[in-house]
Amino acid sequence: MKSFGKTIKLGLFAVLAGLMFFAVSFQPAQAADVDEIHFLIPGGAGGGWDGTARGVGKALLDSGLVNKVGFENMSGGGGGKAINHLISTARRQKNTIMVNSTPIVIRSLTKVFPQSFRDLTPVAAVIADYAAFVVPADSKYTSWSQVIADFRNDPNSVKIGGGSVKGSMDHLVPAMAIKAAGEDTLKLRYIAYDAGGKAMAGLLSGDTKVLSTGYGEALGLAKQGEVRILAVTSDERLPATPNVQTLKEQGYDVVFANWRGFFGAPGLAEARQQELQAVLKKMYSTNEWEDIRTKRGWQNLYKPGADFVSFLEDQENKIGGIMKELGFIQ
Repeated sequence: MKSFGKTIKLGLFAVLAGLMFFAVSFQPAQAADVDEIHFLIPGGAGGGWDGTARGVGKALLDSGLVNKVGFENMSGGGGGKAINHLISTARRQKNTIMVNSTPIVIRSLTKVFPQSFRDLTPVAAVIADYAAFVVPADSKYTSWSQVIADFRNDPNSVKIGGGSVKGSMDHLVPAMAIKAAGEDTLKLRYIAYDAGGKAMAGLLSGDTKVLSTGYGEALGLAKQGEVRILAVTSDERLPATPNVQTLKEQGYDVVFANWRGFFGAPGLAEARQQELQAVLKKMYSTNEWEDIRTKRGWQNLYKPGADFVSFLEDQENKIGGIMKELGFIQ
């Protein structure tokens, strides 16, 4: 009987130990930092805004920092349609953040739309993406200097495309490079497309000779051998393409970085702003984000709230001066 009683006790101990292990091993997963984020994208599929919003959304979702993400493309008016929508429906947009970049500064200066970043709630800058000049893999051009040589001989023979309107960043960057070569920026033939995907298609079909775009947008196709990057606007060569020269290396003193970040609707509650800023900052430490960032050639650039506003004001002053010098604004 003693042996039988001992057996029962040992059996009960084993059952209790098993239940304790089950309880520890199957605790509920840690709750996400943010329940839902809806990304408003002011351009079409395939462009830099689209890629940034979807890349950030995927990293947040896959890392478990956000429970649910959604995406909405709303192109039109150089981004103005989406900005107007966010402002006019502000009361019901507490879960929405709109991706944008340097063009919100440029298009406000050029009066493409009447609003500016001051009419929204700046949440945070997230990445920097340098500009790149891209040609098809079978192009005769192997350097930006060769493009300048043809431009100098016959400006009409060099059509440069971009995924945004005339006077925008994709237009401004090659104009800066042409000015640095001592040539007349007003002779530049810039072909505007609605979003980067269409601009890339125009390049590959032969409608344009060169594409002015974000480095991150060109990196994937360059690695696949479909396009060649002639130059980048970084101060030094970028790790993902160590063989690609900077404009400065080729003798043109131009350095330019396009930021990308997120804005909330006007009047967004401060607590919600801080929640969004915190989850974006936390994203940087995840493997999911590092994988996406590396593949797309993005550089981390975290500037939340007041720092973001100061950064935007400084860029507004600098770009405004350059655009006046180039004749884009009075």
